[in-house]
Amino acid sequence: MQREELQTVAISAGFAAIVVAIVTGRLPRWLRVVLVGGLVVLACGAGLFGYRYTTHPTTLSIAVGSLDGVSPQLMSALAARLASTGAPVRLKVVDKGTELEAIKAFSAGQADLAIARDDIGDLSTANTVVVFTRGVVLLIAPPGSSITSMDDLKGKTIGVIGGEVNHKVVDALANAYDPARTQLHFKDLTVADIPQVLKSKKIDAVLVVMPVTEKYLTMLRSLFPRSAKQKLTLIPIESAGAIAAVARYYQSYELPKGTVQGSPPIPDDDMTTLRVPFYLVANKKLPNDLVGSLAKAIMDTHRDLINEYPTLAQISPPNTDKTDDDNDTYIPIHPGANAYFTGDEKTFFDKYGDQIFYASLLLGTLTSLFAAVWKYMTRREDKPENQPLMRLYALTDLISKADNEAKLTEAERRIDDILKGELEKHAKGEAEAAETAALGLATHRLEHLIAQRRVTLEGRQTSALQA
Repeated sequence: MQREELQTVAISAGFAAIVVAIVTGRLPRWLRVVLVGGLVVLACGAGLFGYRYTTHPTTLSIAVGSLDGVSPQLMSALAARLASTGAPVRLKVVDKGTELEAIKAFSAGQADLAIARDDIGDLSTANTVVVFTRGVVLLIAPPGSSITSMDDLKGKTIGVIGGEVNHKVVDALANAYDPARTQLHFKDLTVADIPQVLKSKKIDAVLVVMPVTEKYLTMLRSLFPRSAKQKLTLIPIESAGAIAAVARYYQSYELPKGTVQGSPPIPDDDMTTLRVPFYLVANKKLPNDLVGSLAKAIMDTHRDLINEYPTLAQISPPNTDKTDDDNDTYIPIHPGANAYFTGDEKTFFDKYGDQIFYASLLLGTLTSLFAAVWKYMTRREDKPENQPLMRLYALTDLISKADNEAKLTEAERRIDDILKGELEKHAKGEAEAAETAALGLATHRLEHLIAQRRVTLEGRQTSALQA
């Protein structure tokens, strides 16, 4: 037999010996106390570990990116706020540079969350948590341009800020306005390219998709040359409704008068254009409770940062009304977020009712087990000759050999002491019924022997007196 096999047999035999010793109660009392104490410590440790595991905040990674770097900044501020308020969900921000790269990382499973647009990348594994913001499609003609409508763009070149990110917007416009007829031309640009291409007149208009906030509007105005006599011209997208009906990730939107500039107002009247939501999306496989907690934490926390980051004011619940024709949630809502926003979250007892029921059954079982363990641990280690029945049996010789009344009286005293100890155990609930019954029979037998011995001794004394 190999050495490893011998070790296995020895360990198994030792373990079996310990089990047999525990079952038969042949371990010393001090070892039983140590054994039970160790089990209690292990149980407490497991309970503490379980508590810490269930209450420890969950960290989710979120992929973000934007040309201007604002999205990572906003999410970092939000992540820091969630951590400082002790939220049950924390965020780890992963900056991917652009929206497209962020969505690619999310789709590849490299992040749990992402800030995403409906019209970018593969979002088949995504569910909406909240609407983060909404980007408005703006077609802008520079100051002094005679372009005021889509018809005026015939044969013109439109610079597209963001390039690939906005290609689906370009496709939607091209399909709606028949590029073969209008001869629209599009050229990808970065923000830094705008001043130079406008100056060289290589483009006739600019297309940008951005949230309507003061920060972005200021940035937009700074890209174009200022003129006291001339102003920017916003070109309406009159076919926005038709585009939105075909490409459901877009929405027709009425841009309010004076949004870009108040005096003179730009636009000078409410203007029709397109709008596309930006969502905070989660992998659809994330647990409902976790996503519900995330939605709640974000809605509770983002208000504290609005003064410093006004864009966060646009965070809003997704539209949960499936019958609403104007439902702006193109990406399905995550069930956990939907339960939170509709107030259908499970209560504590809904979530844990079954566990509480079975825990009560388990508690009863553990209580009985603990009582048995306690009895096992505190059981006296009397030697066989010290047990009550054996002590009573030992009195048989004393009684049978007693040659005077004093020895019989001593035997009766010992019987009384044994019975007194047994009655004390019975009062404490430590006595076993079978042992008590056996003691009664043994005591009755000894009393009979004492009575017979007294008769014998009295007969001897009478015979001696007669002699």
